[in-house]
Amino acid sequence: MEKNISTFIGCDNDYESSEIAIFGAPFDSTTSFRPGTRFASKVMREESFGIETYSPYQDKDLEDIEVFDCGDLELCFGDCERALNQIGELTAKILNDDKIPCMIGGEHLVTLGAVREVVKKYPNLHIIHFDAHADLRDDYLKQKLSHACVIHRVWELVGDNKIFQFGIRSGDRSEFVWGKDHVTTQKFNFENLETVVDKLKDVPVYFTLDLDVLDPSVFPGTGTPEAGGVTFNELLAAVLKLKGLNIVGFDINELSPHYDQSGASTAVACKILREILLMIKG
Repeated sequence: MEKNISTFIGCDNDYESSEIAIFGAPFDSTTSFRPGTRFASKVMREESFGIETYSPYQDKDLEDIEVFDCGDLELCFGDCERALNQIGELTAKILNDDKIPCMIGGEHLVTLGAVREVVKKYPNLHIIHFDAHADLRDDYLKQKLSHACVIHRVWELVGDNKIFQFGIRSGDRSEFVWGKDHVTTQKFNFENLETVVDKLKDVPVYFTLDLDVLDPSVFPGTGTPEAGGVTFNELLAAVLKLKGLNIVGFDINELSPHYDQSGASTAVACKILREILLMIKG
């Protein structure tokens, strides 16, 4: 792979030496309310230069780790399965080259394309999921491939008792009823996260972060804002508690930058991505 001209700040290393490979998945064809997440990865790259590579929270710097930015996939709009396959193909290449895939969505459905490949390499894969929404519907308006169904589709790949959700505050009643028998859901906040982290110390973990876990007062730039969310500091503290896990893939999704013309939501997304990268490899 060749270097991308436009990169996320501090992620301009060469592919061969990098431990993490970032790529954008600009897809929002199943968004159920307000579309626009297809623009997130491009805008995050551009706006990332408004933050520093150095994290005072972790006393670490992106300049000290090796991250390669692959750029954005050119995904097929209107054909979910084809788009998921395209995501899967790049994810598989990154995994086969013994690197950690980091995907910037896009709507949350893009997670499925990555997890399909990650679970092939790591059959005992567990999922940590931060989100406002349960995403456990079996279908949404008779469509099984939807951002409202993504975690149900992921469950079909990993099985019972391997998905741990935090911050959930929205969903159909049937999602919560079904979820009690199949996933572990912490509603509203990050309580019990330390217990889950201790439990997962020796297994491969995929981390998926839907940024609408944040309260809309902190993060209005999203397609399905949901009142009652966590603060930036609460999310950051939760991310840092994942340190030491064997995170073999991760994604950050559901930023719709044009719903926040101040740019604050994009700045939040960039800062959280910086902290995740440093938490994993810093």
